[in-house]
Amino acid sequence: MEQSYVIGRLLRSRKAIGRVGRTIATACAAGTQVDAACLKIKNTGGEVEAELTTYHAMCNSACGYLFLGATSREVAPDAALAVHNSRLVLAFHGHPPPAAVAEYRQRRMARADRDRAAFIAAMGISRELDDLIRTVKFENLHLLTRAELYRFGIDTRSLAETAWKLEKEARPFARKFAMLKENGASFRPMEWRLSCESGKRVPLTFAREIDETAVGKTTILVTADAAPDNAAGGSALRTGKYEVWRGSIDPDMLKAILASRSLHVRETTLLPDDKADITKFDIDLTGLTSVWPQLAASCAAATPAPKSPWPAIQQPNASVTPPAAPSP
Repeated sequence: MEQSYVIGRLLRSRKAIGRVGRTIATACAAGTQVDAACLKIKNTGGEVEAELTTYHAMCNSACGYLFLGATSREVAPDAALAVHNSRLVLAFHGHPPPAAVAEYRQRRMARADRDRAAFIAAMGISRELDDLIRTVKFENLHLLTRAELYRFGIDTRSLAETAWKLEKEARPFARKFAMLKENGASFRPMEWRLSCESGKRVPLTFAREIDETAVGKTTILVTADAAPDNAAGGSALRTGKYEVWRGSIDPDMLKAILASRSLHVRETTLLPDDKADITKFDIDLTGLTSVWPQLAASCAAATPAPKSPWPAIQQPNASVTPPAAPSP
């Protein structure tokens, strides 16, 4: 832990931007990234072709304190930041009395607790994080929720997004997850998809989680930077606790989207009292220009398959399998 504090303070002095990600070596794509064959490739020296991704990336234990040192911190919706309490390992020479060992252990743990609380405070993070850490056993992990990341002051973005990612399934598509802050400190998960061309049009799908008790009908309107007068949209349909809008865009709008930096979204919900609740936000299009040709190639090679029902939106972090927690 002491080393992580040192690195964290170094990052703060350099005004570093911190993100949670992992490196996937291309030559090891079929392996686990840590098997003997993959490690041999990584240790041969020289450049190794690789991809940097946030998908299923995990930062926990001492990594978390290092991460807090960054001036700006970003945890993508498909990555995770996890915390747990510390463990004290003592090594004595000789055979000291048990009472002396217990007294030293108590003093050393109290000092470690004070050091951690002081570091967290010095990094401008809420003391609530330290209070939470004290409740998590060393052997366990607590994955911080998006609301906790925001409330503790770790990732204070009102909209957190993943990069666009190609999903090579029977019916390939490009996907992006996002978490949008609503009233208070709650966050709403959503997903965007661009699918294979159909009749010169490209299916565009938007799905979001909703409050099942909410009332009102919602319509979606989307435009791109490069062609603000060209819009797509329509009414969203409810399926359980999700609201889904399916549409399609013509070649001109697709060209505009690929030439734009942001997709502007306007949600209008008509309430029973004839009032309208309007929400506006922008979805980052950076990186889609490199994913789209990959999608087009995958669509050309894909075997036609019947259209399947829309799957439930994945909860951020829900599918992350935490690795064994190393000793901080």
